[in-house]
Amino acid sequence: MPAYVDGEVRVSVPATSANLGPGFDALGLALSLRDELAAEVTDGGLRVDVDGAGAADVPRDESHLVVRSMRAAFEALGGQPAGLRLRCHNVIPHSRGLGSSSAAIVAGLALARALVIDGGERLDDDAMFRLAADLEGHPDNVAPALYGGFVVSGQDDDRFWAANAPVAPSISAVAFVPPNPVETKVARGLLPDVVPHADAAANAGRAALLVAALGGRPDLLLLGTRDRLHQDYREPAMPQSLELVRALRGDGYAAIVSGAGPTVLVLTTGDGELAGRCPQEWQLLELALDTDGVTVL
Repeated sequence: MPAYVDGEVRVSVPATSANLGPGFDALGLALSLRDELAAEVTDGGLRVDVDGAGAADVPRDESHLVVRSMRAAFEALGGQPAGLRLRCHNVIPHSRGLGSSSAAIVAGLALARALVIDGGERLDDDAMFRLAADLEGHPDNVAPALYGGFVVSGQDDDRFWAANAPVAPSISAVAFVPPNPVETKVARGLLPDVVPHADAAANAGRAALLVAALGGRPDLLLLGTRDRLHQDYREPAMPQSLELVRALRGDGYAAIVSGAGPTVLVLTTGDGELAGRCPQEWQLLELALDTDGVTVL
């Protein structure tokens, strides 16, 4: 059995945006919108307290995603503690395409690792990434949530991989968050089993161009964010989002559907010029690109 630290540990984990247009299930970016969580080992039982985004909807038992992730990490670290207390202050909107589930998974793993005295030696970042990707089912959101910054990731057979890529410091993001959620499984369910070869080839080229654009050629962001694989297929679940994407792109802004949607994200080097484009009842978030990933506070 592992030995546990005395008292509470706290972590902070960023929101993320995956796909970024053409990089379907491969590209992800950490954003400066952070959930903060705290946990401690107790003599017995489980207590979960949640406030903020999604607080009215998430469970307070073993089915809570952070708890499930902590359990998976404790198992990898050698055993389960007698009891747990978890506190979650959620800022990342739920079911909006900003990586709330990946943030919960990565935060849970980081909390468990920090609660074990030699947790960092038993479970390093790469091992934690593989565990997070396995829990999530794909790595595109968990990779930037863990490592921070802009990450290219994927899976070969049973092996998950990830690599950070540079981002020009002049680039920031503006998120337009609609009031109504769309579940990821609903958005994924709208995707076809096969796509035209020409569309796949076009997206491969645009995804490669986007890596260059983010790395230092922001003038190529509009061209590099063009998608032909997934966004249009998802329009029935988020028609206002696709309408906004097309309107913004028509005016020269690098607008995309964030993750599985319905949030619309704009990659920009401007400052404040998009505030007037936010639809009524939507939330506007002006965000920096986060370079730190999950952090023990």
